Order: sequence, then C-alpha cells, then structure tokens
Amino acid sequence: MSIKLRNRSKRLCLYRTNYEVEYVTQKERVAIIGAGPSGMAQLRAFESAARAGADVPDIVCFEKQADWGGQWNFTWRTGLDEFGEPVHSSMYRNLWSNGPKEALEFADYSFDEHFGKPISSYPPRAVLWDYIAGRLEKSNVRDQIRFQTVVRWVDFDADRQIFTLTSEHLPTGESTTEEFDRVIVASGHFSFPHMPTFAGIETFPGYITHAHDFRGAESFDGKNVLVIGASYSAEDIGSQAYKMGAASVTASFRSQPMGYEWPEGIEERPVVERFDGSIAHFADGSSQHVDAVIMCTGYLHKYPFLPDDLALASPNNVYPDGLYRGIVWHQNPRLMYLGAQDQWFTFNMFDVQAWFARDLILGRIELPSEVDRDASIETWRNEFEKISTVTEEIRFQAEYIRDLLNATDYPHFDIDRVVEIFLAWKNDKKNDIMGYRDRVYQSVMTGTIAVVHHTPWIDELDDSLERYLNEDAEAGASNDDEEPSSDVKELVGA
Repeated sequence: MSIKLRNRSKRLCLYRTNYEVEYVTQKERVAIIGAGPSGMAQLRAFESAARAGADVPDIVCFEKQADWGGQWNFTWRTGLDEFGEPVHSSMYRNLWSNGPKEALEFADYSFDEHFGKPISSYPPRAVLWDYIAGRLEKSNVRDQIRFQTVVRWVDFDADRQIFTLTSEHLPTGESTTEEFDRVIVASGHFSFPHMPTFAGIETFPGYITHAHDFRGAESFDGKNVLVIGASYSAEDIGSQAYKMGAASVTASFRSQPMGYEWPEGIEERPVVERFDGSIAHFADGSSQHVDAVIMCTGYLHKYPFLPDDLALASPNNVYPDGLYRGIVWHQNPRLMYLGAQDQWFTFNMFDVQAWFARDLILGRIELPSEVDRDASIETWRNEFEKISTVTEEIRFQAEYIRDLLNATDYPHFDIDRVVEIFLAWKNDKKNDIMGYRDRVYQSVMTGTIAVVHHTPWIDELDDSLERYLNEDAEAGASNDDEEPSSDVKELVGA
C-alpha cells in the first residue's frame, strides 16, 4: 500500500513495505513555457541560484522551435511550420535593433564580455541572438529544454494544487501528460496578429500580409508599399522598404501620425477607408496606387494552451490588469507570466521579473495575502491610468523594474541612466529617423562607449554576424565621423 501526501513546497511520498516505512521527497517541478528571451531569463535565474548553492526545483522548459531565442530565432517560414503548427517568430531577415543595446544590456553579462570589444549601439538580429544565447552557453540549462515540443493544454487541480500539462513532441507526434507544481508562461505576446479588415480589400490584387509574416523588403524594389499602422512595426518595415528601393512608402495612421521628418518617398496619410482594386482611399479624400499592403496593426494576448481562468486577456500595455507585480496571476499565484507587458525595457526587465519569480518559488519572497495583492495591483493600475506621455510611460516602467530589482539579488544597475538613454534615443529618432541607428551610447554596465558601425545603416545591406564584426569591411563611415549623441555627451561627461 502507498500513501501520497502533498504540501506547498514538495511532495512527500510514504511507502509501506514489509512493515518498514520509507520516506521519499521529490522536489517541486516547475514548467517554463517558451525558451525565448523571457524563458531563457528564467533558466538563468534558477541557474544563478543553483551556482550559489541553492536547492532549486526540477525545471522543464518547453520550446516549440528547434532552437532557443524566441522572436530572435529567425525562420523563413510563415503561416504554418513544417509540422503544421503556427509559426511563432515575427522576425524578418534585415531587422536591426530599433533601440540602443545599452538600454537592454544584461546586468550580469555585458556586451563587452560577450564580444570582447566595443560594438555599435544598434546591432542586427543575428548579433543580438548571439548575445542572448551566449550568456547561457557555458551552463547546462539547455539540458532542461525540450525543443520542438509544443504545450497543448494546462489544467489546474485546485484540490491538489497541481497543474497537469500535456505536451507533444512535434517530430514524433508523441504526447506526454505530467504534473507540475508551478507554471511560468514565457511564450511572449507578439505571435498572434491582430488583422483588421477594410472595405473592398478583397478586390486588391497585390501582396497582403501582416508584420508577423513579413520576412524581408527586397521584393519591394520599385513597388509602391502601404504600411497600415503608426507604431514600431510600421516605422521599421516602412524604413526597410525605402532602404531596399521601394518607389514609395505610405504609412496610414488611425489616430495620429508618427510625425518624423521622412525622406522624399515616404509619407503619412490618415486611415484607409476602402480599397478599389489597387487604389487605396484614405480618410482625407486622397488616394494612392499600391502594390503591397503590410498590416502593422499589433498583436493579441493569446494563450491557446490555457483555460479561460488562467489565460491573461489584456490590451498591450505596460501594466496588464490581473498580474500581481506584473508577474503573478492573481487568481492563481502558482501561475506566473514573464514579459507580458508592452515593453520599453526588454532583456533586463525579463531578467528582473525572472529573478522575482524564482525568489517567490524558492520562498525568499513571501507572497502577500489576496487582499494585499489586490491593493498592490490597484495602486499600480492607478499610476498606470495617469500616464499621458511617452516619457511618463518610460519612467513608469523604470519604477516598476526598480520595485522588482530592490526585492531580489539581481545585479543592480542605474535605471535612471537607462531612462535617459531612452529619452536621448527618442530625440535622435525625431531629429533623423533614417540615421538614428548610426548614433552611439555609453554602456550603463561597463562605461564603454559604443563604436560607430563601419557602414551607415541606410547603406548596409548585409546584416550577418560575420559582416557586422568584420573590422576590415569596407567602411561607409569611420569612428571619427560620428560622436556620441548630444544627449549622451551629458551622460558620459563629454
């Protein structure tokens, strides 16, 4: 006969055999869904604690793709992958960071440490992927990841306080159902596109896609391109199309234009009202012949593996309702989310969230009562509702990160200086939307001032790691041609 008991921290199994009693303890099991930057941050957090001697839970990380990196793991595929699964990544071939790397640098692993030399402030995708992967390559955390394994369903047994998780190994089709004490959702929220419709769009004979399925602008050479939206995807894909030789780029906005000083060939118009074949008609009465339409219209919080009572449903904002400290699912604190908010800070915010989640699980941080969690959420939501400008939103997220940072042993860094870098970046974009990526900033972590890339962004058509790091590459600009951003000069004392 066997008797199995459970408590909050570990399972205690009692086996009775031939009148002898044997006690066997089993560690908590934690499931991490997703091995992108957030999931990798959570793996790093537990690995850091284990290196310091902590007794950490058994970790299983489920990753649908064949490699880690999430959005940064580029695939040429769109729609469905080779297994008939929705493609996760929205990454495209020629993406370069649209924010300074100095604003996202890990506090425990600098760009200097990884590359062994200063690099520019705006690396391409392959370089950033190499950086986030490099932080974990000297550890054994990859052994905790089940690649090409999709989570199909998660249930929670309230009586037993246990999650039942069913997954499928895609190459073999083998399904596995197992129990976990906690689940951390790190699958991101930039994979399920919001796709609007427009009157007459069924008559449009050209190319239509969402930013999620955009993979490169080379085919837009000589074409008239319409990007629908006024946020970062529209800004960047429109710029890419221009860079790759589009005859014209039109950005359609619903509420207000991006407002940059675009070069000749890029313009903004109010919302599209209808299509008539290849002609797009706008709310101001103007029209434009277009050959391609890219919907840069955002993404949905969607978690098809979670029941309604566990699934976050929120607009994309900097403080989604229902999450204590922006992480813990208030209705069931055994479920946590990483990176669920709209993001100014990225990699370093995911880190601080992961450290906080880890310390809750390890018992280093006490989970408040339901009443106190309610009060905390209300306080933060009230502050969130007061936000009226971009600057206020950046500062709000900075204070959110500071709040988490002060509760953990994640290496402290100067959050206020990161805020100033963000503000300088916004100013650089306002002054030169097509050239801001050629500016340089100072690392908050090491004090290193970035170098200017050997070729201006507008002229650089090879975004490979090898080309980027090749100091002997034909240079379109030298380090002497560019100084740090004027706002950053004040930061570094220049």
